[in-house]
Amino acid sequence: MRPLDGIRVIEMAGIAPSPFCGMILADFGADVTVVDRPSKGAPEIPNVMDRNPFDRGKKSIRIDLKEPEGRGIVRNMMRGADVLLEGYRPGVMERLNLGPQEVFVENPGLVYARLTGWGQYGPLAATAGHDIDYIAVSGALSLFRREGEPPIPPSNVLGDFAGGGLLCALGILLALTARQRTGEGQVVDAAMMDGASYLCTQFYGLLANRLMTLNIGTNILDGGAPYYRTYETADGEYMAVGAIEERFYRELIDGLGLAEEDLPEQNDKAHWPEMQTLFAGVFRTRTREEWTRVFEDRDACVAPVMGLDEVEGHPHAVARGLITRVDGVSQPAPAPRLSATPGRAERAGSTRGAESRKVLEDLGMPPARIEALFQKGVVE
Repeated sequence: MRPLDGIRVIEMAGIAPSPFCGMILADFGADVTVVDRPSKGAPEIPNVMDRNPFDRGKKSIRIDLKEPEGRGIVRNMMRGADVLLEGYRPGVMERLNLGPQEVFVENPGLVYARLTGWGQYGPLAATAGHDIDYIAVSGALSLFRREGEPPIPPSNVLGDFAGGGLLCALGILLALTARQRTGEGQVVDAAMMDGASYLCTQFYGLLANRLMTLNIGTNILDGGAPYYRTYETADGEYMAVGAIEERFYRELIDGLGLAEEDLPEQNDKAHWPEMQTLFAGVFRTRTREEWTRVFEDRDACVAPVMGLDEVEGHPHAVARGLITRVDGVSQPAPAPRLSATPGRAERAGSTRGAESRKVLEDLGMPPARIEALFQKGVVE
């Protein structure tokens, strides 16, 4: 058993955040069906990966939503679904007559999850954007820079996946929990801007308590402190140092072969630049592997910066089963770890649309009707 066994999810095909959200639900047992566009006659959803980790554990159907019959199929699917997940701009589903108000009449218990960058309302709601734009307006992007340098986007982890897909999955689970008490579904308005802002809660607290300034790159957690940053090693790799607490800091100093009495006080900000220069010079005297051995038995909060192609071989990653293989592709295993009902990464059903016939059969559609839909090109 997995926690979401028996939960039926319709995922309207999209890119990045919504497929990631659907993957989370599938990992933990949900029956996820992706509704994709036909491969001919309409623009493809951008997909640069033949073996897409986001498709794991899902099945799919290709439907032409421009055709009334195609929209009717989705409407029929929604009548028996627990969750509808879509990542279109606001108003698209309404124009297809598949919006929440139309669907709730037939399925009042449906959780209707809408994952966008800007949200369902507000001046920017209808405008285009990408992860970098959403985290920029949320304030989160401003935190990722060194003093005097421009912000550097943290790939698209923060907006698309943490603030978007993951928070949307949480919203769906909250709405399903509420439905157990009320019997009613609801709309989940998951905006990447909202999620990225939510993830910055700590920094509002630090500012309010004057424990950081907006001169980013000079504070403890943003690379200003010599004991909380990365350092290059002799082989061009990096070590991550997070020795904030005094006892960890002492272990760091000892591991570096320095004497604490010869250094400025740990939190004397005026001397942080020279301490950074000193620490950097020491770290460049050994390789990453050598420094890893130095600190592996010390509580100094020092760790090697691993590349994605190296994580699978790290001893702790091996012990945790951090990386799994699906269809020959290494990828992160489901998280968090549940002791009684753990998640499981399963193979994708097949190529997009390969289960179209099976999906229609499961809806109770007669064979002649299914053949007619294929012949007309409504379903592929």
